[in-house]
Amino acid sequence: MARRNLNDLLSFVTVAREGSFTRAAGVLGVTQSALSQAISGLEARLQIRLLTRTTRSLSTTVAGERLLQAIGNRFDEIEAELDVLTELRDKPAGTVRITCGDHVLRTTLLPKLTALLHEYPDINVEFDVNYGFRDIVADRFDAGVRMGDTIDKDMIAVPIGPLLRMAVVASPAYFAARGIPKKPRDLMDHNCINQRMQTSGGLYVWDFERRGKQVNVRVDGQLVFNTSPPIVEATVAGLGIAYLPEEEFEPHLQEGGLIRVLEDWCLPFSGYYLYYPSRRQPSPAFTLVANALRKDV
Repeated sequence: MARRNLNDLLSFVTVAREGSFTRAAGVLGVTQSALSQAISGLEARLQIRLLTRTTRSLSTTVAGERLLQAIGNRFDEIEAELDVLTELRDKPAGTVRITCGDHVLRTTLLPKLTALLHEYPDINVEFDVNYGFRDIVADRFDAGVRMGDTIDKDMIAVPIGPLLRMAVVASPAYFAARGIPKKPRDLMDHNCINQRMQTSGGLYVWDFERRGKQVNVRVDGQLVFNTSPPIVEATVAGLGIAYLPEEEFEPHLQEGGLIRVLEDWCLPFSGYYLYYPSRRQPSPAFTLVANALRKDV
């Protein structure tokens, strides 16, 4: 029996997963032309179309989806085994891919991993800054970082930071002009800076609790952002009241650029966790990264 060209099969899996010849070519380090020829050759040998191509989209056919489901995980398993083999080297090596938000990347992940990366120059870490709930298995990430209450139950979750608290803040100029809210419902009469959630597409509901009483407030205002850095900037500029984890406002609170209110309505909650599939054997490189990020390390 003639041997199949595994490179062409890998090319197909990558194109199908990326949904784009351009992105797949970048992942594989080949030209789009070479990638297109590889897929066309594979389809010709199999005598069946695997991909449906238009000028605006690309998708798998029924046969293509069946092939992807059949062999896609096999390549993942091969890569995982090759990563595990690095434990036979003098020092672990390989790439660890993590999806996370930009704030936790700056304040937690990079500071905790700096010493490790200096000690192990053959370990590479790729960060995907994304506020949506990425499927780390389907998107081939080694791990993700989320708040503890948003992680699927079939994942291993490791705390990497302390408890967090939300904070309601605005600039001194804003409060001087509009007054200070005394209770959560008062926020409905203020110009609040909203955040649109990338997963649901809806606006984030501000939730509060004090002495066992829970209050959810749907605020309104002139500005809506889908990431936190511009929310902080707009708040400092006096454009409204914002609601984010207190650590995002910390420097401005210390310097007096922002004032915090309703503090007794903001209770501590579980912070950031590193999570990864429970069924996957971690590579030595990933184990070192995970240990460096643990809360007590």
